Amino acid sequence: MSSRERILGRVQRALAAARQDDMPYDQAIARDYLHAHGDRSVEETVDLLAENLADYRALVHRCTPADLAATIAGMLAARGSKTVLVPPGLEVEWLAASDAERIPDRAESTPHELDQVDSVVTACAVAVAETGTIVLDGSPDQGRRRITLVPDHHICVVRVPDQVVSSVPQALERLDPARPLTWISGPSATSDIELDRVEGVHGPRTLEVVLVGGQASADVTS
Repeated sequence: MSSRERILGRVQRALAAARQDDMPYDQAIARDYLHAHGDRSVEETVDLLAENLADYRALVHRCTPADLAATIAGMLAARGSKTVLVPPGLEVEWLAASDAERIPDRAESTPHELDQVDSVVTACAVAVAETGTIVLDGSPDQGRRRITLVPDHHICVVRVPDQVVSSVPQALERLDPARPLTWISGPSATSDIELDRVEGVHGPRTLEVVLVGGQASADVTS
């Protein structure tokens, strides 16, 4: 008998002696914790999201739906982006004002090819105000996970207030755990033991978030 077979045998015997618990998982664990900290208005929740995104060194823009295409075009132009990666379900109007070449999200694209793209534009699934986090779930307007991890510049559009929640528990209620979730809190960053911060190691070096709501604002938080 191999070591592997002996170990698996011990596991099987231990499991056989364990008491069966038929209680559903979602009922077995008490969930009486707070679902949000404080009582905030919708405007205050969105402001908190913008503040925490900026604290993570994301660039935050606010605009109306009518100004979204011009806002994205200006961001791409300011960065000098000549190519932009586009998820299959992204709204065509979002890039209507930009001259950048559209690169479709293809399954056969190699990491090297993705690395040559200047920018990527996506929507999101939900945004968490208390943690300054954007969550992607691989929906058609967000594309596959690697298209937001390889290119160096990510523009993410958040619909305000529909896609903004206060807390992580509230976000989890909206998300499907079976989907490929990517939780983004600012641009990619890591630090060594001496706390020297390095950005762009395992994701975009620059994250720009566009909060699209009903009120126009020229504010850009960095």
